[in-house]
Amino acid sequence: MKPIQTVTGAIGVDELGMTLMHEHIFVAFPGAEFDPRYTFDRAQFIERAVRRLQALREFGVKTLVDPCPIELGRDVRLLREVSEKSDVQIICATGFYYEAAGIPSYWRHMPVEEIAELYIREIEHGIDGTDIRAGIIKCATGAPTITPLEQRVLTAATLAQRATGVPILTHTEDGHCGPEQQDIFEGGGVALQHCLIGHSCGNHDPAYHRGLAARGSYVGFDRIGLVRRGSDDLRADNVVKLTEAGHGDRVMLSQDAYCGWRGKFIFEADPERTAQIDALRETDAWPRPHTGLFTDFVPRLKARGLDDAQIQRFLVDNPRAYFQAAHAAHAQARQAAEAKPA
Repeated sequence: MKPIQTVTGAIGVDELGMTLMHEHIFVAFPGAEFDPRYTFDRAQFIERAVRRLQALREFGVKTLVDPCPIELGRDVRLLREVSEKSDVQIICATGFYYEAAGIPSYWRHMPVEEIAELYIREIEHGIDGTDIRAGIIKCATGAPTITPLEQRVLTAATLAQRATGVPILTHTEDGHCGPEQQDIFEGGGVALQHCLIGHSCGNHDPAYHRGLAARGSYVGFDRIGLVRRGSDDLRADNVVKLTEAGHGDRVMLSQDAYCGWRGKFIFEADPERTAQIDALRETDAWPRPHTGLFTDFVPRLKARGLDDAQIQRFLVDNPRAYFQAAHAAHAQARQAAEAKPA
């Protein structure tokens, strides 16, 4: 049985190929659909997204993980159409965003077990009345601490991970609370090698990265090109430092880029900047291209002494090992349970 779910069907671990572990196709914060100043031309958007992903294909990318949370405009039918037309495999997520920017009020009042049931259903049966199944569990926390609500949602993710074998991928705010996320996952019985602690490059301390990796988790240097969250020179320096510390097998590279965003770009509230972005949206100059990892960041790594084999480890071997280990562990646990006498 092929264990990894994409929006176009199940694939085997060896079919992943070069994989970007944290990218986005479409994002819309709740309420954006009510803003009359911003319309959404679905057909035009799909054309743009397909062009961007086809550009990635030119660099050898075969698979893209889009960990868009449930409430941030996730549209699995759109993802499937983009995947089919671009010939890039897309893995979508179940899971909610962090409290300050997500988690719908309805679900804030649900027991942990019922949140987990939602995640499990989307993994095992499908999303929004389709047969498209989530292939990853998204978790998110804010800063500077994890809120009680976020802790409940992360606990639900541990229940879903153990029930399905699907690995966990997280959002952290500028590299805050990665170890605390690990504590919750470990406390819920999830092996930390099945967890990717996202946006860790937002924390500029190499000791932070080493600590996450030493406990077994993958470390997301996954905001490459997002200069308002830190320089790529610093990210490259820290990738090299983590590799030299013996943890190259825990590095994941990606960009947290997206093909389009409905409504205002809410993280840039300045009216002048908003006007600039609105003008750029009419062209392909914004958002930033998904190809920057290859045209700009990989050369930075090579200039610091990393070779093609090490870069392939980050983009091919580590994603494959991450998915393979989680699904293999689940299969072994299921077989052991079935072998026990009644």
